[in-house]
Amino acid sequence: MISTKILYKAVFKTDQIDDSHTFQPLPLPSGSYPYRLKLETEPAVEAPQAMVFHMVGDTGGFKQPDLQKQIAGQMAQQYLNAVCPEDRPSFLYHLGDIVYHYGEADQYESQFLEPYETYPGPIYAIAGNHDTDINPDCCEHYESLEAFYAAFCNTCPATIHFASGLQRKSQVQPNVYWTMQAPLATIIGLHTNVPKYGCIQKEQKSWFIKELKEAAKHSADKAIIVCMHHAPYSADVNHGSSQPMIEFLESAFEEAGVKPDIIFSGHVHNYQRFSKHYADGKTVPFIVAGAGGFDELHGLADPYEPNYRAESELFEQVELENYCDNRHGFLKIAIEKTPFSFVIKGEYYTLPGKDSQHTDQEASLFDRFTVDLTGR
Repeated sequence: MISTKILYKAVFKTDQIDDSHTFQPLPLPSGSYPYRLKLETEPAVEAPQAMVFHMVGDTGGFKQPDLQKQIAGQMAQQYLNAVCPEDRPSFLYHLGDIVYHYGEADQYESQFLEPYETYPGPIYAIAGNHDTDINPDCCEHYESLEAFYAAFCNTCPATIHFASGLQRKSQVQPNVYWTMQAPLATIIGLHTNVPKYGCIQKEQKSWFIKELKEAAKHSADKAIIVCMHHAPYSADVNHGSSQPMIEFLESAFEEAGVKPDIIFSGHVHNYQRFSKHYADGKTVPFIVAGAGGFDELHGLADPYEPNYRAESELFEQVELENYCDNRHGFLKIAIEKTPFSFVIKGEYYTLPGKDSQHTDQEASLFDRFTVDLTGR
C-alpha cells in the first residue's frame, strides 16, 4: 500500500463557533495616546547595527509546569551564553496567554512569575484570550485584564503585589495595545480579545492604521513588525485560520497603504511559518509561535477532511513553508543593519519531546528564515 504525504495548508474549520458574546471591554490606557514605549539604546551606541530578542506565546498552563520552566530556562541560557553583547537578547516579547484558563491574579505566580524569575532581560507582552477572560466561578470579583495591567501596564516599575517576594518588577507598557519603538524595529502590538477567532473594534483599528503610517516614515532604518495573539493563518485541527483577523489586517493594510515586514502570533499551540505573496511584489511572513509551554499541542489538519475548508480566496498566494506540531519551542529574532544590508533573521528552537529522557539538553534549532529589507 502506498502512503500519500498530506500537503498541509491554511484551513478554516467548517463548524466555527460564534462566541462574540465573550468579548470584554478594554480597561483605560495607563499611558497617553498614541501608546508608544521607546526603548533606549546604550549611551555609547549612536546607531546600533544589531538587535536580538526572544519571542514566545502560550507559555501558561498548570498540568505540566516543567514545560514552562524548560522554555524559560532555555531562553535564559541563550541570554547568558551570548559571547558578544550584540548577540544577547535585549528583551523577551510574549505573544499572549500568559496564564490559563482565566486572567486571575493568583495564577500569575506559578504560571509566569516563578518560571521567568531567572530570565535576565525585561519581558514585554500582549494579552491573549485567556489573559483577558474572566472566570465566572471566581469568588472574588475582578475586572478583565486587571492582573495583566498590574504586571505589564503599570505607570512605573513596581513590586507586583501577587508575586510573593519574587524580584521581577511590573512593566510600563502604556496600553493593552501599544507600540514599541526599538532601535531597529517598530513593533506594533494588537489586542485581539477573548473570542476564539479574535475581535478588534473600530477604535483600535483606527489607531493601528495610524501606527502603520507612522512606522512607514522610519522604514528605511526600522523593520515594521506586527504582533497579535490570534493567528490569522493556521493549518491546525483546533482553531484553523481566523477569517476576522485576516479581513481586519488586509483592510487596515489597504487603508494605511502600508504592509508590515513580518507578523507574529500565538493562540495555536504549535509552530507554523506561512508566506503571503502580495500583488505588489511584497512577501510577508506570518509566523505562529504558540508552543511556549501549555501542555496540549495542536496537530495539523488534513485539509481534505469535511471538518476543514482549504479553498478560499483569502488563502490565495498563502503558503505553509514549515511547521512543528509535536515539540514545544520559542523564537530568537535578530535584526541586522549595515551600510550594505538590512535583514530580519529568525530561528525557532524546540525542546526535546515529552517522551525524551533528556529534558535537560539544550533546545535544538528547528527552523531558520530571513526577511531581506535591503534597498526598500
